[in-house]
Amino acid sequence: MSYTHWTIEGLPWDRLDPSKVGPDLLKIVKAAALVEYNAESYADYLCKVFTDDTKFQKATQEWAIEEVQHGKALGVWAEKIDPDWSLEEAMAKFREGYKIEHFLGDVSSSVRGSRAGELVARCMVETGTSSYYTAIGNSCQEPVLKEICKKIAGDEFRHYKLFYDFLGHYLELENLGKMGRLKVALSRISESEDDELAYAYFAANANDNESYDREKFSREYLGRAYSYYQKPEVDRAVSMIFKACGFKPQTMAYRLAARIAWWKFENDAKRMQKIAA
Repeated sequence: MSYTHWTIEGLPWDRLDPSKVGPDLLKIVKAAALVEYNAESYADYLCKVFTDDTKFQKATQEWAIEEVQHGKALGVWAEKIDPDWSLEEAMAKFREGYKIEHFLGDVSSSVRGSRAGELVARCMVETGTSSYYTAIGNSCQEPVLKEICKKIAGDEFRHYKLFYDFLGHYLELENLGKMGRLKVALSRISESEDDELAYAYFAANANDNESYDREKFSREYLGRAYSYYQKPEVDRAVSMIFKACGFKPQTMAYRLAARIAWWKFENDAKRMQKIAA
């Protein structure tokens, strides 16, 4: 039985156009491939947190299958654009240096303090990935990557709804109010600049003689990634964050938050690009 909504073989590979791929785009796609490809590690963690919820565990395992497919599709694309690069070799380097148990530990409860908090955090991840792939898909000109990003973004929106639906159930069981949800959300958003993305960028792109510098590779990744966002993607992400935290979108607070978020994206991208230059 297939749990995926599309296949890598069904992508329009005959339309691949390497001439429409710049070096910066290729670098961030390689990094993204590693993060997506590593989803099974997170599925293991989530199954430990929700050890007595077989329905959620099944949904998580199916989620991981789709996430791994995302990484594989991006990796195959990157290999076709750069035949000297290997997804499996880069993935081995990534897993050797970045292990989620270093950050999550061998746990039986959520590092977010509650199961509801864990689901808020998962909604934040899906918010980030859905907006990210939408941004790249809308900005890039390479036909196959555009189609891959469209399909991944669609999956990530569904994943957001999956975790959001389970969140509703656990909010009935646990006392996590709007401000508590917002605290978890902001904490998880701040982790977008943590070691995972920086190390993925390092493992995917650094020369063998380079050593890992978190600040440097985080800056190189985020400076490139942020440049693909446009205001509509940021506005939608803020709306999804508000929804997961229990606040109403399309309010004065939402409009203010969306303006601040877009201002931060623009300024962070310019700052990081300036430093990198």
